[in-house]
Amino acid sequence: MVFEAVISSDRTMISNHHGREFLGFMTTSPPIGLPEKIWMWLAAPKPKVDKLGRPVEAPYGLRKIEAKLLEEGFNTAIVDPDHIAKHLDTMKVLLIGHHDYFAYGPPSNEWWMIMGKEPINRISFMRFMNSTAVREAKRRGVKIIVGGPAAWQWLWEPGLWKKWGIDTVVEGEAELVIGDLVEAALNGEKLPDYVYVGPSDSPSIDEIPVIKGASVNGLVEIMRGCPRGCKFCSVTLRPLRFIPLDYIRKEIEVNVKAGVKNVILHSEDVLLYHADGVKPLPEPILNLHKMTAGLVPGTLVWSHTSLAAVKYSEEKHRLITRLMNEIILTRQEFLGVEVGIETGSTRLAKIIMPAKAAPYPTEKWPEVVIDAFRIMHENRIIPAATLILGLPKEREDDLVATAELLDELKQYRSLIVPMFFVPMGALKNMDWFRKHRIKEEHIKIMLKILDHSLHWAEDIINNFYLKEPHMYPVRLGIKLLIKYIRFKARQVKPAIEAFLQEREKKNT
Repeated sequence: MVFEAVISSDRTMISNHHGREFLGFMTTSPPIGLPEKIWMWLAAPKPKVDKLGRPVEAPYGLRKIEAKLLEEGFNTAIVDPDHIAKHLDTMKVLLIGHHDYFAYGPPSNEWWMIMGKEPINRISFMRFMNSTAVREAKRRGVKIIVGGPAAWQWLWEPGLWKKWGIDTVVEGEAELVIGDLVEAALNGEKLPDYVYVGPSDSPSIDEIPVIKGASVNGLVEIMRGCPRGCKFCSVTLRPLRFIPLDYIRKEIEVNVKAGVKNVILHSEDVLLYHADGVKPLPEPILNLHKMTAGLVPGTLVWSHTSLAAVKYSEEKHRLITRLMNEIILTRQEFLGVEVGIETGSTRLAKIIMPAKAAPYPTEKWPEVVIDAFRIMHENRIIPAATLILGLPKEREDDLVATAELLDELKQYRSLIVPMFFVPMGALKNMDWFRKHRIKEEHIKIMLKILDHSLHWAEDIINNFYLKEPHMYPVRLGIKLLIKYIRFKARQVKPAIEAFLQEREKKNT
Protein backbone atom coordinates (compact mmCIF):
# COMPACT_ATOMS: atom_id res chain seq x y z
CA MET A 1 0.00 0.00 0.00
CA VAL A 2 1.11 3.55 -0.75
CA PHE A 3 1.02 6.04 2.11
CA GLU A 4 1.53 9.66 1.11
CA ALA A 5 0.85 10.90 4.65
CA VAL A 6 2.55 8.91 7.42
CA ILE A 7 1.59 9.50 11.06
CA SER A 8 4.06 8.54 13.78
CA SER A 9 5.83 9.42 17.01
CA ASP A 10 8.65 8.09 19.18
CA ARG A 11 8.68 4.84 21.17
CA THR A 12 7.34 6.33 24.41
CA MET A 13 4.12 7.07 22.51
CA ILE A 14 3.94 4.06 20.16
CA SER A 15 3.63 1.34 22.80
CA ASN A 16 0.82 -0.25 24.81
CA HIS A 17 2.93 -0.27 28.00
CA HIS A 18 2.30 -3.99 28.57
CA GLY A 19 -1.42 -3.27 28.58
CA ARG A 20 -1.05 -1.12 31.71
CA GLU A 21 -1.44 2.58 30.98
CA PHE A 22 0.07 3.62 34.30
CA LEU A 23 3.42 2.05 33.37
CA GLY A 24 3.65 4.62 30.60
CA PHE A 25 4.15 7.32 33.22
CA MET A 26 7.59 5.85 33.84
CA THR A 27 8.66 7.48 30.57
CA THR A 28 8.33 10.90 32.25
CA SER A 29 11.32 10.09 34.45
CA PRO A 30 15.01 9.43 33.85
CA PRO A 31 15.97 5.79 34.42
CA ILE A 32 16.20 5.14 38.18
CA GLY A 33 18.50 2.34 39.26
CA LEU A 34 18.16 0.51 35.93
CA PRO A 35 19.83 0.70 32.50
CA GLU A 36 17.86 2.73 29.97
CA LYS A 37 17.02 -0.34 27.84
CA ILE A 38 15.44 -2.17 30.77
CA TRP A 39 13.60 0.98 31.85
CA MET A 40 12.22 1.37 28.33
CA TRP A 41 11.20 -2.30 28.23
CA LEU A 42 9.27 -1.85 31.48
CA ALA A 43 7.64 1.42 30.43
CA ALA A 44 7.32 1.30 26.64
CA PRO A 45 7.97 -2.05 24.95
CA LYS A 46 7.70 -2.31 21.17
CA PRO A 47 4.16 -3.06 19.96
CA LYS A 48 2.92 -5.67 17.51
CA VAL A 49 3.02 -4.38 13.93
CA ASP A 50 2.00 -5.71 10.53
CA LYS A 51 4.33 -6.09 7.55
CA LEU A 52 3.93 -2.41 6.69
CA GLY A 53 4.92 -1.38 10.20
CA ARG A 54 1.42 -0.37 11.30
CA PRO A 55 0.97 -0.98 15.05
CA VAL A 56 -2.11 -2.87 16.20
CA GLU A 57 -2.62 -0.24 18.92
CA ALA A 58 -1.74 3.43 18.51
CA PRO A 59 -2.27 6.60 20.58
CA TYR A 60 -5.88 7.74 20.50
CA GLY A 61 -5.08 11.27 19.34
CA LEU A 62 -3.14 9.93 16.36
CA ARG A 63 -6.02 7.56 15.59
CA LYS A 64 -8.38 10.56 15.39
CA ILE A 65 -6.09 12.32 12.91
CA GLU A 66 -5.75 9.11 10.88
CA ALA A 67 -9.54 8.67 10.83
CA LYS A 68 -10.15 12.25 9.71
CA LEU A 69 -7.63 12.01 6.88
CA LEU A 70 -9.00 8.64 5.74
CA GLU A 71 -12.53 10.07 5.69
CA GLU A 72 -11.26 12.93 3.51
CA GLY A 73 -9.75 10.48 1.03
CA PHE A 74 -6.02 10.63 1.85
CA ASN A 75 -3.76 7.58 1.68
CA THR A 76 -2.50 7.57 5.24
CA ALA A 77 -1.61 5.30 8.16
CA ILE A 78 0.04 5.34 11.56
CA VAL A 79 3.49 3.74 11.27
CA ASP A 80 5.79 2.54 14.04
CA PRO A 81 8.96 4.68 14.32
CA ASP A 82 11.15 1.67 13.52
CA HIS A 83 9.38 1.17 10.17
CA ILE A 84 9.19 4.68 8.70
CA ALA A 85 12.05 3.92 6.28
CA LYS A 86 9.76 1.46 4.44
CA HIS A 87 7.68 4.41 3.21
CA LEU A 88 10.35 6.91 2.19
CA ASP A 89 9.67 6.40 -1.52
CA THR A 90 6.00 7.37 -1.26
CA MET A 91 5.76 9.59 1.82
CA LYS A 92 5.15 13.29 1.15
CA VAL A 93 3.95 14.35 4.62
CA LEU A 94 5.01 13.20 8.09
CA LEU A 95 2.58 14.01 10.90
CA ILE A 96 3.83 13.73 14.48
CA GLY A 97 1.93 13.96 17.76
CA HIS A 98 3.08 13.80 21.38
CA HIS A 99 1.95 14.34 24.97
CA ASP A 100 5.25 15.88 26.07
CA TYR A 101 7.76 16.47 23.24
CA PHE A 102 10.54 18.06 25.29
CA ALA A 103 9.61 16.99 28.84
CA TYR A 104 8.41 20.48 29.75
CA GLY A 105 5.04 19.24 30.99
CA PRO A 106 4.26 17.78 34.41
CA PRO A 107 5.54 15.54 35.87
CA SER A 108 8.49 15.29 33.44
CA ASN A 109 9.86 18.74 34.25
CA GLU A 110 9.79 17.92 37.96
CA TRP A 111 11.80 14.71 37.56
CA TRP A 112 14.26 16.58 35.35
CA MET A 113 14.61 19.38 37.91
CA ILE A 114 15.03 17.07 40.91
CA MET A 115 17.35 14.50 39.34
CA GLY A 116 19.26 16.76 37.00
CA LYS A 117 18.84 14.29 34.12
CA GLU A 118 16.70 14.41 31.00
CA PRO A 119 13.56 12.26 31.21
CA ILE A 120 13.19 9.27 28.91
CA ASN A 121 10.39 10.87 26.87
CA ARG A 122 12.64 13.76 25.84
CA ILE A 123 15.58 11.45 25.08
CA SER A 124 13.35 9.16 23.04
CA PHE A 125 11.78 11.97 21.03
CA MET A 126 15.13 13.59 20.27
CA ARG A 127 16.43 10.21 19.13
CA PHE A 128 13.40 9.79 16.88
CA MET A 129 13.81 13.19 15.24
CA ASN A 130 17.54 12.61 14.73
CA SER A 131 16.97 9.11 13.31
CA THR A 132 18.23 8.24 9.84
CA ALA A 133 14.68 7.72 8.56
CA VAL A 134 13.34 11.10 9.67
CA ARG A 135 16.44 12.97 8.48
CA GLU A 136 16.26 11.20 5.12
CA ALA A 137 12.56 12.01 4.82
CA LYS A 138 13.33 15.69 5.32
CA ARG A 139 16.20 15.53 2.84
CA ARG A 140 13.73 14.22 0.26
CA GLY A 141 11.42 17.18 0.82
CA VAL A 142 8.84 15.58 3.11
CA LYS A 143 6.71 18.17 4.93
CA ILE A 144 6.61 17.72 8.71
CA ILE A 145 3.48 18.73 10.66
CA VAL A 146 3.48 18.40 14.45
CA GLY A 147 0.66 18.76 16.97
CA GLY A 148 -1.06 17.23 19.95
CA PRO A 149 -1.40 18.28 23.61
CA ALA A 150 2.24 19.38 23.81
CA ALA A 151 2.29 21.49 20.63
CA TRP A 152 2.93 24.60 22.77
CA GLN A 153 6.36 23.25 23.70
CA TRP A 154 7.72 24.02 20.21
CA LEU A 155 7.47 27.71 21.06
CA TRP A 156 10.21 27.08 23.64
CA GLU A 157 12.46 25.26 21.13
CA PRO A 158 12.78 27.50 18.03
CA GLY A 159 16.28 26.14 17.43
CA LEU A 160 15.08 22.55 17.12
CA TRP A 161 12.02 23.71 15.14
CA LYS A 162 14.42 25.14 12.57
CA LYS A 163 17.05 22.38 12.80
CA TRP A 164 14.56 19.60 12.08
CA GLY A 165 12.71 21.56 9.43
CA ILE A 166 9.30 21.52 11.07
CA ASP A 167 6.90 23.05 8.55
CA THR A 168 3.82 23.55 10.72
CA VAL A 169 2.92 23.35 14.40
CA VAL A 170 -0.79 22.84 15.12
CA GLU A 171 -2.03 23.73 18.60
CA GLY A 172 -5.56 22.73 19.58
CA GLU A 173 -8.13 20.26 18.27
CA ALA A 174 -7.02 19.59 14.71
CA GLU A 175 -9.93 17.77 13.06
CA LEU A 176 -11.13 20.82 11.09
CA VAL A 177 -7.72 21.99 9.86
CA ILE A 178 -5.61 18.89 9.29
CA GLY A 179 -7.13 17.95 5.92
CA ASP A 180 -6.43 21.37 4.41
CA LEU A 181 -2.85 21.33 5.72
CA VAL A 182 -2.13 17.88 4.28
CA GLU A 183 -3.75 18.84 0.96
CA ALA A 184 -1.58 21.95 0.77
CA ALA A 185 1.54 19.92 1.62
CA LEU A 186 0.79 17.35 -1.09
CA ASN A 187 0.31 20.17 -3.61
CA GLY A 188 3.69 21.65 -2.73
CA GLU A 189 2.21 24.81 -1.25
CA LYS A 190 3.92 26.75 1.52
CA LEU A 191 2.48 25.84 4.90
CA PRO A 192 1.83 28.25 7.78
CA ASP A 193 4.43 28.09 10.53
CA TYR A 194 1.89 27.94 13.34
CA VAL A 195 -1.83 27.17 13.44
CA TYR A 196 -3.78 27.87 16.62
CA VAL A 197 -7.21 26.28 16.83
CA GLY A 198 -9.19 28.26 19.39
CA PRO A 199 -12.27 27.11 21.32
CA SER A 200 -14.64 28.68 18.78
CA ASP A 201 -13.02 26.59 16.02
CA SER A 202 -13.29 23.27 17.87
CA PRO A 203 -15.15 20.50 16.03
CA SER A 204 -18.73 19.65 16.83
CA ILE A 205 -19.73 16.07 17.64
CA ASP A 206 -20.64 15.42 13.99
CA GLU A 207 -17.19 16.59 12.91
CA ILE A 208 -15.28 14.25 15.24
CA PRO A 209 -14.54 10.96 13.42
CA VAL A 210 -14.81 7.45 14.81
CA ILE A 211 -11.38 5.81 14.98
CA LYS A 212 -10.60 3.22 12.29
CA GLY A 213 -7.87 1.31 14.16
CA ALA A 214 -7.35 0.21 17.75
CA SER A 215 -6.23 2.72 20.36
CA VAL A 216 -3.61 2.05 23.03
CA ASN A 217 -5.16 -0.07 25.77
CA GLY A 218 -8.63 0.51 24.34
CA LEU A 219 -8.88 4.19 25.21
CA VAL A 220 -12.12 5.80 23.98
CA GLU A 221 -13.26 9.36 24.49
CA ILE A 222 -16.62 9.97 26.20
CA MET A 223 -16.53 13.78 26.38
CA ARG A 224 -14.34 16.76 25.53
CA GLY A 225 -13.82 19.85 27.62
CA CYS A 226 -14.45 20.40 31.32
CA PRO A 227 -16.83 22.81 33.11
CA ARG A 228 -14.70 23.39 36.22
CA GLY A 229 -12.53 26.16 34.82
CA CYS A 230 -9.27 25.47 36.69
CA LYS A 231 -6.85 28.20 35.62
CA PHE A 232 -3.81 25.90 35.29
CA CYS A 233 -5.53 23.58 32.77
CA SER A 234 -5.89 24.10 29.01
CA VAL A 235 -8.77 21.61 28.69
CA THR A 236 -11.16 24.03 30.41
CA LEU A 237 -10.70 26.44 27.49
CA ARG A 238 -12.47 24.00 25.14
CA PRO A 239 -16.24 23.75 24.73
CA LEU A 240 -17.95 20.88 26.58
CA ARG A 241 -19.22 18.09 24.29
CA PHE A 242 -20.64 14.69 25.25
CA ILE A 243 -19.84 11.84 22.86
CA PRO A 244 -23.03 9.85 22.06
CA LEU A 245 -23.24 6.24 23.24
CA ASP A 246 -23.39 4.92 19.66
CA TYR A 247 -20.06 6.66 18.85
CA ILE A 248 -18.51 5.16 21.99
CA ARG A 249 -19.89 1.73 21.12
CA LYS A 250 -18.40 1.88 17.61
CA GLU A 251 -14.94 2.76 18.93
CA ILE A 252 -15.03 0.01 21.56
CA GLU A 253 -16.02 -2.45 18.82
CA VAL A 254 -13.06 -1.30 16.70
CA ASN A 255 -10.74 -2.06 19.63
CA VAL A 256 -12.31 -5.42 20.50
CA LYS A 257 -12.18 -6.52 16.85
CA ALA A 258 -8.44 -5.79 16.86
CA GLY A 259 -7.96 -7.95 19.95
CA VAL A 260 -7.77 -5.19 22.57
CA LYS A 261 -9.64 -6.66 25.54
CA ASN A 262 -9.61 -3.67 27.90
CA VAL A 263 -11.13 -0.20 27.81
CA ILE A 264 -10.14 3.18 29.22
CA LEU A 265 -13.07 5.60 29.39
CA HIS A 266 -11.43 8.95 28.71
CA SER A 267 -12.65 12.32 29.91
CA GLU A 268 -11.36 15.05 32.18
CA ASP A 269 -14.15 13.93 34.53
CA VAL A 270 -15.82 10.61 33.70
CA LEU A 271 -18.53 11.07 36.35
CA LEU A 272 -19.71 14.26 34.63
CA TYR A 273 -20.81 12.38 31.49
CA HIS A 274 -24.21 13.94 30.69
CA ALA A 275 -24.25 15.50 34.16
CA ASP A 276 -26.41 18.31 35.45
CA GLY A 277 -23.64 20.90 35.35
CA VAL A 278 -21.13 19.58 37.90
CA LYS A 279 -23.67 17.25 39.55
CA PRO A 280 -23.34 13.63 38.35
CA LEU A 281 -26.54 11.85 37.33
CA PRO A 282 -26.87 8.06 37.86
CA GLU A 283 -28.69 7.05 34.67
CA PRO A 284 -26.16 8.16 32.01
CA ILE A 285 -23.22 6.84 34.05
CA LEU A 286 -24.85 3.46 34.70
CA ASN A 287 -25.95 3.13 31.06
CA LEU A 288 -22.44 3.94 29.85
CA HIS A 289 -20.86 1.34 32.10
CA LYS A 290 -23.45 -1.36 31.40
CA MET A 291 -22.90 -0.92 27.68
CA THR A 292 -19.12 -0.94 28.07
CA ALA A 293 -19.13 -4.02 30.32
CA GLY A 294 -21.22 -5.86 27.74
CA LEU A 295 -18.72 -5.17 24.97
CA VAL A 296 -15.32 -5.58 26.61
CA PRO A 297 -14.07 -8.93 27.95
CA GLY A 298 -11.21 -7.41 29.99
CA THR A 299 -10.76 -4.63 32.51
CA LEU A 300 -12.39 -1.22 32.64
CA VAL A 301 -10.44 1.89 33.65
CA TRP A 302 -11.25 5.58 33.98
CA SER A 303 -8.73 8.14 32.76
CA HIS A 304 -9.77 10.96 35.12
CA THR A 305 -12.50 12.02 37.49
CA SER A 306 -12.89 14.81 40.02
CA LEU A 307 -12.92 14.31 43.76
CA ALA A 308 -16.02 16.50 44.14
CA ALA A 309 -17.89 14.28 41.65
CA VAL A 310 -16.89 11.17 43.60
CA LYS A 311 -18.17 12.64 46.87
CA TYR A 312 -21.40 14.06 45.43
CA SER A 313 -22.34 11.01 43.36
CA GLU A 314 -21.92 8.70 46.35
CA GLU A 315 -23.61 10.90 48.93
CA LYS A 316 -26.52 11.87 46.67
CA HIS A 317 -27.08 8.67 44.68
CA ARG A 318 -24.81 5.94 46.17
CA LEU A 319 -23.51 5.85 42.59
CA ILE A 320 -19.95 4.76 43.39
CA THR A 321 -21.18 1.82 45.46
CA ARG A 322 -23.65 0.80 42.75
CA LEU A 323 -21.11 1.12 39.94
CA MET A 324 -18.49 -0.89 41.72
CA ASN A 325 -20.66 -3.63 43.23
CA GLU A 326 -23.10 -4.09 40.35
CA ILE A 327 -20.75 -3.72 37.38
CA ILE A 328 -17.02 -3.20 37.87
CA LEU A 329 -16.12 -5.53 40.76
CA THR A 330 -18.06 -8.36 39.13
CA ARG A 331 -15.30 -8.47 36.49
CA GLN A 332 -12.13 -7.12 38.12
CA GLU A 333 -10.52 -6.52 41.50
CA PHE A 334 -10.15 -2.74 41.39
CA LEU A 335 -10.64 0.38 39.30
CA GLY A 336 -7.77 2.76 38.53
CA VAL A 337 -8.22 6.50 37.88
CA GLU A 338 -6.29 9.78 37.93
CA VAL A 339 -7.59 12.57 40.18
CA GLY A 340 -6.39 16.05 41.08
CA ILE A 341 -5.77 17.28 44.62
CA GLU A 342 -3.55 20.18 43.44
CA THR A 343 -3.52 21.95 46.82
CA GLY A 344 -4.78 21.62 50.39
CA SER A 345 -5.20 25.36 50.73
CA THR A 346 -8.71 26.76 50.45
CA ARG A 347 -7.24 30.24 49.92
CA LEU A 348 -5.22 29.08 46.93
CA ALA A 349 -8.07 26.91 45.64
CA LYS A 350 -10.32 29.98 45.44
CA ILE A 351 -7.73 31.72 43.26
CA ILE A 352 -6.74 28.97 40.82
CA MET A 353 -9.62 26.45 40.83
CA PRO A 354 -12.76 28.07 42.23
CA ALA A 355 -15.10 25.38 40.82
CA LYS A 356 -12.94 22.35 41.70
CA ALA A 357 -15.01 21.59 44.81
CA ALA A 358 -18.41 22.35 43.22
CA PRO A 359 -21.18 21.70 44.03
CA TYR A 360 -19.58 22.10 47.46
CA PRO A 361 -18.14 25.46 48.54
CA THR A 362 -14.42 25.94 48.01
CA GLU A 363 -14.00 26.39 51.78
CA LYS A 364 -14.74 22.67 52.09
CA TRP A 365 -12.08 21.55 49.59
CA PRO A 366 -9.93 19.59 52.11
CA GLU A 367 -13.09 17.86 53.38
CA VAL A 368 -14.07 17.02 49.78
CA VAL A 369 -10.65 15.47 49.16
CA ILE A 370 -10.68 13.40 52.36
CA ASP A 371 -14.24 12.14 51.86
CA ALA A 372 -13.58 11.25 48.22
CA PHE A 373 -10.41 9.33 49.13
CA ARG A 374 -12.34 7.44 51.81
CA ILE A 375 -15.13 6.56 49.37
CA MET A 376 -12.63 5.34 46.78
CA HIS A 377 -10.69 3.32 49.35
CA GLU A 378 -13.85 1.62 50.60
CA ASN A 379 -14.92 0.77 47.04
CA ARG A 380 -11.55 -0.51 45.74
CA ILE A 381 -10.89 2.46 43.49
CA ILE A 382 -7.17 3.25 43.39
CA PRO A 383 -6.43 6.87 42.52
CA ALA A 384 -3.21 8.32 41.17
CA ALA A 385 -3.48 11.88 42.49
CA THR A 386 -1.63 14.96 41.30
CA LEU A 387 -0.55 17.81 43.58
CA ILE A 388 0.92 21.06 42.21
CA LEU A 389 3.79 22.86 43.94
CA GLY A 390 4.84 26.40 43.11
CA LEU A 391 1.45 27.70 42.01
CA PRO A 392 1.25 31.47 41.40
CA LYS A 393 0.54 33.41 44.62
CA GLU A 394 1.45 30.38 46.74
CA ARG A 395 2.38 31.23 50.37
CA GLU A 396 3.91 29.33 53.27
CA ASP A 397 0.52 28.84 54.95
CA ASP A 398 -0.80 27.26 51.74
CA LEU A 399 1.97 24.67 51.89
CA VAL A 400 1.27 24.01 55.57
CA ALA A 401 -2.38 23.34 54.69
CA THR A 402 -1.31 20.93 51.93
CA ALA A 403 1.00 19.08 54.33
CA GLU A 404 -1.82 18.75 56.86
CA LEU A 405 -4.12 17.35 54.17
CA LEU A 406 -1.50 14.77 53.20
CA ASP A 407 -1.41 13.59 56.82
CA GLU A 408 -5.17 12.99 56.64
CA LEU A 409 -4.78 10.92 53.47
CA LYS A 410 -2.22 8.47 54.88
CA GLN A 411 -4.82 5.80 55.58
CA TYR A 412 -6.23 5.69 52.05
CA ARG A 413 -4.81 3.52 49.28
CA SER A 414 -3.46 5.84 46.59
CA LEU A 415 -0.42 7.09 44.74
CA ILE A 416 0.28 10.82 44.96
CA VAL A 417 2.46 12.56 42.41
CA PRO A 418 3.87 16.04 43.16
CA MET A 419 4.20 18.28 40.13
CA PHE A 420 5.86 21.66 39.70
CA PHE A 421 3.72 24.40 38.21
CA VAL A 422 3.87 24.69 34.42
CA PRO A 423 2.25 27.79 32.84
CA MET A 424 -0.70 26.41 30.88
CA GLY A 425 -4.36 27.27 30.38
CA ALA A 426 -5.36 30.70 31.68
CA LEU A 427 -2.01 30.89 33.50
CA LYS A 428 0.14 30.35 30.40
CA ASN A 429 1.71 33.81 30.73
CA MET A 430 2.93 33.18 34.29
CA ASP A 431 6.52 32.23 35.09
CA TRP A 432 7.60 28.61 35.50
CA PHE A 433 8.33 27.15 38.91
CA ARG A 434 12.10 26.74 38.91
CA LYS A 435 14.62 24.94 41.08
CA HIS A 436 15.82 28.02 42.94
CA ARG A 437 12.27 28.61 44.21
CA ILE A 438 12.05 25.33 46.12
CA LYS A 439 11.40 26.07 49.78
CA GLU A 440 11.75 24.03 52.94
CA GLU A 441 7.99 23.42 52.93
CA HIS A 442 8.15 22.04 49.38
CA ILE A 443 10.82 19.57 50.45
CA LYS A 444 8.80 18.44 53.47
CA ILE A 445 5.75 17.88 51.29
CA MET A 446 7.75 15.85 48.76
CA LEU A 447 9.14 13.67 51.57
CA LYS A 448 5.59 13.05 52.88
CA ILE A 449 4.46 12.11 49.38
CA LEU A 450 7.43 9.79 48.93
CA ASP A 451 6.60 7.91 52.13
CA HIS A 452 2.92 7.74 51.23
CA SER A 453 3.40 6.52 47.67
CA LEU A 454 6.09 3.95 48.52
CA HIS A 455 3.89 2.47 51.25
CA TRP A 456 0.84 2.15 49.02
CA ALA A 457 2.84 1.15 45.91
CA GLU A 458 3.98 -1.97 47.74
CA ASP A 459 0.42 -2.72 48.82
CA ILE A 460 -0.91 -2.21 45.28
CA ILE A 461 1.75 -4.33 43.59
CA ASN A 462 1.36 -7.10 46.18
CA ASN A 463 -2.43 -7.25 46.16
CA PHE A 464 -3.82 -5.72 42.97
CA TYR A 465 -1.46 -5.02 40.09
CA LEU A 466 0.23 -7.17 37.41
CA LYS A 467 -1.00 -10.43 38.94
CA GLU A 468 -1.32 -12.37 35.67
CA PRO A 469 1.39 -15.07 35.21
CA HIS A 470 2.66 -13.60 31.94
CA MET A 471 3.22 -10.25 33.68
CA TYR A 472 5.51 -11.73 36.34
CA PRO A 473 8.76 -10.33 34.80
CA VAL A 474 7.26 -6.82 34.70
CA ARG A 475 5.90 -7.25 38.22
CA LEU A 476 9.32 -8.34 39.44
CA GLY A 477 10.95 -5.37 37.75
CA ILE A 478 8.54 -2.92 39.39
CA LYS A 479 8.99 -4.53 42.82
CA LEU A 480 12.78 -4.27 42.51
CA LEU A 481 12.41 -0.64 41.46
CA ILE A 482 10.29 0.12 44.54
CA LYS A 483 12.90 -1.55 46.78
CA TYR A 484 15.66 0.46 45.13
CA ILE A 485 13.81 3.77 45.59
CA ARG A 486 13.10 2.91 49.23
CA PHE A 487 16.78 2.07 49.73
CA LYS A 488 17.91 5.36 48.17
CA ALA A 489 15.32 7.27 50.18
CA ARG A 490 16.70 5.82 53.43
CA GLN A 491 20.14 7.01 52.38
CA VAL A 492 19.10 10.51 51.38
CA LYS A 493 16.41 11.41 53.92
CA PRO A 494 18.71 11.81 56.97
CA ALA A 495 20.86 14.29 55.06
CA ILE A 496 17.79 16.23 53.90
CA GLU A 497 16.31 16.29 57.40
CA ALA A 498 19.62 17.44 58.90
CA PHE A 499 19.81 20.19 56.28
CA LEU A 500 16.26 21.33 57.09
CA GLN A 501 16.97 21.34 60.82
CA GLU A 502 20.12 23.40 60.32
CA ARG A 503 18.25 25.85 58.12
CA GLU A 504 15.48 26.16 60.74
CA LYS A 505 18.04 26.95 63.44
CA LYS A 506 19.54 29.69 61.30
CA ASN A 507 16.13 31.18 60.60
CA THR A 508 15.26 31.29 64.33
